[in-house]
Amino acid sequence: MGAGTDELQFSTENTADVPQRVLPTFAVIIGGGGAPMQKIGDFNRALMVHGFMGIELFDEIPPDGEIESSGSISGIWDKGSAAVVETTSTSINKASGKPLLKTVSQLFLRGEGGWGGDRGPSLKVEYPETEPTHSVTYKTREDQALTYRLSGDRNPLHSDPRFAAMGGFDKPILHGLCTYGFTGRALLQALCDGDPSRFRAMSGRFSRPVIPGDELTVSMWKDGNDVVFRTTNQNGDVVLDQGMCTVN
Repeated sequence: MGAGTDELQFSTENTADVPQRVLPTFAVIIGGGGAPMQKIGDFNRALMVHGFMGIELFDEIPPDGEIESSGSISGIWDKGSAAVVETTSTSINKASGKPLLKTVSQLFLRGEGGWGGDRGPSLKVEYPETEPTHSVTYKTREDQALTYRLSGDRNPLHSDPRFAAMGGFDKPILHGLCTYGFTGRALLQALCDGDPSRFRAMSGRFSRPVIPGDELTVSMWKDGNDVVFRTTNQNGDVVLDQGMCTVN
């Protein structure tokens, strides 16, 4: 997610006098276990995009350890042209037996709606008309998606031009969770002085694809421990919307 030489605690494990720590958004990688996606039936994965992601942290994620996750399909909704599948998963730290994190994810399955089902809840964040309390800009690399594949997400939508074209994209797009990770880094640095123990929750809706090489600006409006935010690209297009974050 772009962490480099000025964030060695997140990008190295053997730097002298720099204890290794974990970015809070790593919850999206380790915390999705247990949701029985194989139960929902078949669909065209070239037409699947991430719609929403939320995390809640009950403790700081340790740099090593073991978790146990349990999850469920917590909703399937009919958006007309698409279906939305929501999964919810809770993970415990096996060493302590205490809850560590919770994730809520929504997948947008284009072409799978229209059966007359419930449209589901609609979240609406109200943004202040004032200037943001904080604003952070990061530039993604043109090979960012190829690096992010190391997270385990090898969906060819993010690497294979022909597969991306099948999904209606001119070129492979960046993983939504990579955009989420860049945004989480910005929130962590601006709101928590880089301290993951102060980061409690984050959620947002993916509203537009990001192309590797795009510049991302995260605008934040803070009210006590609660923050609303959104992420835009270099053209001012909103790519992560309806953002909410809680910090200590």
